Amino acid sequence: MFNLFKKESKEIEVMAPLKGEIVKIEDVDDQVFAQKMVGDGVAISPTDDTVVAPFDGEIIQVFDTKHAIGLKAKNGVELLIHIGLETVNLKGEGFDVKVKAGDKVKIGEPLVIFNRDYISKNAKSLVTPIVITNADEMEAINKIDKKAVDIKEKIMDIVKK
Repeated sequence: MFNLFKKESKEIEVMAPLKGEIVKIEDVDDQVFAQKMVGDGVAISPTDDTVVAPFDGEIIQVFDTKHAIGLKAKNGVELLIHIGLETVNLKGEGFDVKVKAGDKVKIGEPLVIFNRDYISKNAKSLVTPIVITNADEMEAINKIDKKAVDIKEKIMDIVKK
């Protein structure tokens, strides 16, 4: 006997939402991220100005200050992309958001275009944490060991409990 209903996969690949250099989350110059208070993941020091969807899913939050976006995968993995450090203080300046909460997105679809020059001059850093905010619900978060990454290259494999 076989099951006619497709079961959602417990595993998901998270692709790089930015082109740049990988930074270990523990090395991010912000204790909230470095100590994994928001969740576990990686960060990218961007060499480009476009953030894209790291997997197929839904936008669950776009911060009013446009500096961060929350996404949810079909299997329940929740991810936060926080563009730069201390960018909340920019009050939305330098960010052009292309999506809104409730939007369904496909991998590689542009989410935010940001002004690298403006942000680098007016915020602490361009380093962008990419964290699993419901990491406690995951069985495994396997980070890919690479230095440089391009958009849509795998950065993490996540296995849900």
